[in-house]
Amino acid sequence: MARASVAKLAWSPRPLAELIARISTRLLDLALPRLRRTALRNLEFAMPELDGAARERIADGVFRSIARVLVSFVRFPRLRRENLGEWIRYEGFEHFQEAKRRGKGVLFATAHLGNWELSAFAHGILTEPMHIVVRPLDNPRIDALVERYRTLAGNRAIEKKDFARGILKALAQNQAVGILIDQNATPDNGAFVDFFGTPACATTGLAKLAAHSGATVIPGFALWIETERRYVLRFYPPLEISGDPVEDTARLQKQLETVIRQHPDQWLWIHRRWKTRPPGEPSLY
Repeated sequence: MARASVAKLAWSPRPLAELIARISTRLLDLALPRLRRTALRNLEFAMPELDGAARERIADGVFRSIARVLVSFVRFPRLRRENLGEWIRYEGFEHFQEAKRRGKGVLFATAHLGNWELSAFAHGILTEPMHIVVRPLDNPRIDALVERYRTLAGNRAIEKKDFARGILKALAQNQAVGILIDQNATPDNGAFVDFFGTPACATTGLAKLAAHSGATVIPGFALWIETERRYVLRFYPPLEISGDPVEDTARLQKQLETVIRQHPDQWLWIHRRWKTRPPGEPSLY
């Protein structure tokens, strides 16, 4: 079933594939109403200035964004340097070039914002292969399919259970590593920092690795530009690392929040980002 769906999206003309994907994500929305409830709840306390209609529009946009991610992902086997420009372009590439000249590796601080899958894939083809930190999916067959597509551009996956050793080895060789920083963390591997005005438990792993290795930290996201009908892989100026993991993590999250506010319908609001609460605080969900 999964392979048949992938084939249909991969080989249909792009406008038809986008329509099929939008229908599929709409059905997902209807089949799992808890996803929209989570998105609306997140938006309720993250953006209290918005009315109900505006929050619903952002939630609608989240599912459209997921549809775009699906369409591009299933076409990875057909994407080459020659046609990749139809899907994505760089902006701020000079920040990566300067980081490489420093020679201590690059940590891309990214998120489930825009098209996180295409960003790594495109960088692997257009510039050089990189490492991506992943958590294996629960379904082994789907996980194998996803990993095969992720590595088609020469990128290498580092599993979270052994991520520190693999990341430090890559950075020592002046390579790039992409890490998602927007997921809920537990207190044993994270710290509570401000995120949209509400404390969120965020992993301090990237900040600690950056301080230990001296690697350059570059926030980077593949953001959909409607007027161009493609993504822009935008590299932001490097974040200075102080060595204080909580302070550095807070600044990373603030940078992420700023970009999400600019493109709110492209972030995965359906994730229970504020699930972990400080001691004594009730659940927000």
